[in-house]
Amino acid sequence: MKPQTPPRTYRVKSFGCQMNVYDGERMAELLDARGIRPATEGEDADLVVLNTCHIREKAAEKVYSDIGRITKSGRAAGKEPLIAVAGCVAQAEGEEIMARAPAVSMVVGPQAYHRLPEMLDRATKGERASDTDMPAIAKFAQLPRRAKRSPSAFLTVQEGCDKFCTYCVVPYTRGAEISRPFADLVDEAKRLTDGGAREITLLGQNVNAWSGEDARGTAIGLDGLIRELATIPDLARIRYTTSHPNDFTPGLVAAHGEVKKLMPYLHLPVQSGSDRVLKAMNRQHTADRYLRLLDEMRTVRPDIALSGDFIVGFPGETEAEFEETLSLVDEVRYAQAFSFKYSPRPGTPAASMDGQLPREVMDDRLQRLQSRLNRDQLAFNEASVGRTCDVLIERRGKHEGQWLGKSPWLQSVWFEAEPGQDPAIGDMVEVELVEAGPNSMRGTLLEKVAA
Repeated sequence: MKPQTPPRTYRVKSFGCQMNVYDGERMAELLDARGIRPATEGEDADLVVLNTCHIREKAAEKVYSDIGRITKSGRAAGKEPLIAVAGCVAQAEGEEIMARAPAVSMVVGPQAYHRLPEMLDRATKGERASDTDMPAIAKFAQLPRRAKRSPSAFLTVQEGCDKFCTYCVVPYTRGAEISRPFADLVDEAKRLTDGGAREITLLGQNVNAWSGEDARGTAIGLDGLIRELATIPDLARIRYTTSHPNDFTPGLVAAHGEVKKLMPYLHLPVQSGSDRVLKAMNRQHTADRYLRLLDEMRTVRPDIALSGDFIVGFPGETEAEFEETLSLVDEVRYAQAFSFKYSPRPGTPAASMDGQLPREVMDDRLQRLQSRLNRDQLAFNEASVGRTCDVLIERRGKHEGQWLGKSPWLQSVWFEAEPGQDPAIGDMVEVELVEAGPNSMRGTLLEKVAA
């Protein structure tokens, strides 16, 4: 590659989970610190970072498609943009990307993106660079101190996974489970609130596997971290995702009933209602254990909204086993849920299992499952009509005087403000929920909540 003028603008495009969103924000901060500004809407950036996700099928092909589109668009604008591929596809297929895509200047894995500025220096000299080392703790120590100004923010507390579910690539792309130090997390949370965050979502591949020592040297789990963060005066709300049933502790269950700032919402993937399928997935829990855990959560927090993940069409799944998943859904009545067709990922044990199901079978099962999940999400929203709750305003709506935010149960809520009410982004307001839709609630603004 020929030397290039250092980029003046950048764009980070993140795919997949909230942890990728967090990583994308941190890469943007690294570039901001170099004096590179975000490209405006419609502007062709000098540097494009594709922050990729490897969970779904054909993830790599989508990356190559994006590379081609960016290259074509840049040439049409008379420039040759620098392209960096980051994230889990970079980690899994970095060498192949460098071989197949000459337009790519940099390939960097999710545990090495703190070295993006050094790689950029090499790229501007005409050198191609690849870094897929996995020193996760070193990454956090070298990232800029955060000063994000937003009413809600993500905070990665744990990375990696030791569970080795047979369908999942995360242990291979994110590495072993590691927990960030307690003091670092408290410091980052305080900086986020100093920057205007009223709500923080704690992130991890298995976030409830987090463990550490508090300021007194006492060993604690995620519940201890949550209790400490709840003492930050300007922090109004705490959430966390994604959890694993096997990492739940009595202390974390109890925290949902005792910590007022911990929101009444739990995302807890189950994947299947069939114990045989769960065993084949190496989930290491049963459907009954999962349901008993949800009962414990509802006992300490009766108004909790439950969310889950499901995979349909796992190799060997029978119609009867799929019906067990439908029965579990009928019993739980999720407020929200995410469902996917099984997607074989290269290198995972499930990809070579017997009993791979035809696509049309998976399509049919997914449609039937989603029908019930949509039914329950609408029912939860309809049952919320008449509730009065606090809503954190996150942005303006499309229409004059319209505002959007989130309820404690993670519902999207919109309302209109009358002249003189004058809400603002970041305000916590009291709203009566007056109308339910399948994906959102309409509210009536009552008053601003005191800080």
